[in-house]
Amino acid sequence: MSSPAEYYKSLPPISKAFGTLCLLMTTAYQFKLYDPIYIALIYKPVFTHFQVWRLITNFFFLGNFSINFGIRLLMIARYGVQLEKGPFHRRTADFLWMMIFGSFSLLILSAIPIFWSPFLGISLVFMLLYVWSREFPNAQINIYGLMTIKAFYLPWTMLAMDVIFGSPLMPDLLGIIAGHLYYFLTVLHPLAGGKNILKTPMWVHKIVARWQIGAQPISHAQPSGRAQPETTTGTAFRGRSHRLSD
Repeated sequence: MSSPAEYYKSLPPISKAFGTLCLLMTTAYQFKLYDPIYIALIYKPVFTHFQVWRLITNFFFLGNFSINFGIRLLMIARYGVQLEKGPFHRRTADFLWMMIFGSFSLLILSAIPIFWSPFLGISLVFMLLYVWSREFPNAQINIYGLMTIKAFYLPWTMLAMDVIFGSPLMPDLLGIIAGHLYYFLTVLHPLAGGKNILKTPMWVHKIVARWQIGAQPISHAQPSGRAQPETTTGTAFRGRSHRLSD
């Protein structure tokens, strides 16, 4: 058994940074160091008073310390980490681009009045969960010891449970929409013969290389696109056959 410090050190960089910022923001809120209204996604002050930080800070607030907060943090530590260490191994730039694209998509969706949410952190977590569920669709997941389901259905199961326990529906749904949009553009559409229009931009690769974030890609890897599966028949709906020990 590794110590908590060793475990934290072993986490991949993007998931670790996201989870750490969420934890720090909530801890600071619990100590009443700031009022969440000043980091919330409110578009009027963004454009009238140039409070552009709201476009970023709203993603790192998951609410106060609670069971729901703990579950969201564990989702980052499990599903985000498994994505970054599995399908995105040595592809830190691609994982970072997925997070950037997901955040940008959520900002656009939230600009629609019926979809607006002051904090999109939970939505970003659900986007990670959705992409993970598509990459590991056949993994068996035990839900609180009550039932076992395939990972493919996990996002919808978690959404249903949030509704049952009185949590808002929209943040979860926005995350699923953003996750499906990313997966469609990077996997489903190319598998159907279309062009991958969501390749990781070179400036993201340069940032990762400049700051030496994560493991560098091997020399023969294609940094801006996913490796194609051996066969395409039905692959889009079966994930990538990654093995996962649950």
